Parts: sequence; C-alpha cells; structure tokens
Amino acid sequence: MDRINTIGRRKTAISRIYMSAGTGAITVNGKDYKQYFPTEVLQIILNQPFATINGVDGYDVKVNVRGGGVAGQAEATRMAIARALVEMNSEFRPALKKEGFLTRDSRMVERKKYGRRKARRRFQFSKR
Repeated sequence: MDRINTIGRRKTAISRIYMSAGTGAITVNGKDYKQYFPTEVLQIILNQPFATINGVDGYDVKVNVRGGGVAGQAEATRMAIARALVEMNSEFRPALKKEGFLTRDSRMVERKKYGRRKARRRFQFSKR
C-alpha cells in the first residue's frame, strides 16, 4: 500500500492528509498532533474515524492544515482521515457514513451587510 492523499473542509479550514501504513504516528503541520491540538476534546475528534473502525495503530498520517480555528481544523482533518480510510478499504464506508464523518458540514459564517453592525445585528436605535 502506498500513500493516499485526501482533503477535508470545515468552515474556512482546509486539511490535506497523506496516509500510509505505519505505526500510528500523526503529525500536523510538522508537530505531533497532541502538541498541535492541546485539548483532549480536539484529540478525540481527530481519532474518531480510527476508533470507529478499531484500527488506531495501523496508519501513519501527515496533515497539512490551514485556515479557520483549531476546532474547524480538527473537524476538517477528521473528514480527510475518514475519506482516506474509505479509499483504502470500502468496507469501512457504512460505519463512517453512519457516524457522519463523510458528510461535509456546509455551514459558513454569514457575511456582514452594509448598514448593520454584524450580519444581522443592527446599530442601536435612539428614539430621541
């Protein structure tokens, strides 16, 4: 098995991963994933596809991620990992799809409109 390249997106975060057979090392932007995603919740999000298929230690993952915040980056990486696992073995697809890891979350921040303070928030009204 050679390297598999997939992409995942969430909000404005874009994650490109390169997955190959290995020992289970995950590096994100040149750092260990536990150092890049310091909170335990983000680390769990990253490992959810592996936990779903019961195969955490079988793959090395190299991640390049940019844009957005850390939560969006973690979810984008989770999607990319799930896509790579399906590309490796199509039998993983039903379990990963049931958990929703293959579905792109298309919610984005609404743009700011003119004459408003934010997207929908108006300036304070003064009657007198």
